[in-house]
Amino acid sequence: MNNAISIPLMEAFYTIQGEGFHAGRAAFFIRTAGCDVGCVWCDVKESWDKNAHPDTPISEIIALVKLSGTDFVVITGGEPAMYDLNPLTDALKEIGMEIAIETSGAYPLSGQIDWVCLSPKKFKFPLEENYRQADELKMIIFNTSDFKWAEELMMKVKPTCKLYLQTEWEKSNKMLPLIIDYVKTHNEWKISTQTHKYLNIP
Repeated sequence: MNNAISIPLMEAFYTIQGEGFHAGRAAFFIRTAGCDVGCVWCDVKESWDKNAHPDTPISEIIALVKLSGTDFVVITGGEPAMYDLNPLTDALKEIGMEIAIETSGAYPLSGQIDWVCLSPKKFKFPLEENYRQADELKMIIFNTSDFKWAEELMMKVKPTCKLYLQTEWEKSNKMLPLIIDYVKTHNEWKISTQTHKYLNIP
């Protein structure tokens, strides 16, 4: 492994996946730095400026993954698809990791990815090619108009794609009851909740 190969890294940590299809599963998170999608509700805005975070050798990241004892890694951001993920995912596969990515889909996907969680944003739409690669479509419901958008994007993903609706955390009291009612009448969707926030898990 070449120590010169690095990636802008905001943080790397071992925790429990809190939302979506893999909720409740132990996972090592690799959070890349840098994002130009600009979600108003983003809870990690400090990840947006890649210059504020160091390029970290992939070998150092792999060492942390090994120490965790996990078999599952989530690459998130920021927007991780801004980077060529082949060197990182190749190194993760060498140590037997299952790899998921959380992405807005605004950039081409690269690397050996086992599970693609696509969470589209209206601020920068996904590339059409990424809808077909999604294993999980996670729609953030911020306004009531987002239900219609979710219906439109549902038609773009493959039939096996898992469909989730998730409220923006600060609007949970208002939007979660609407999501519950919606899922009762549109049972192709499931509700994703940010369980890590309820359980106070970092």
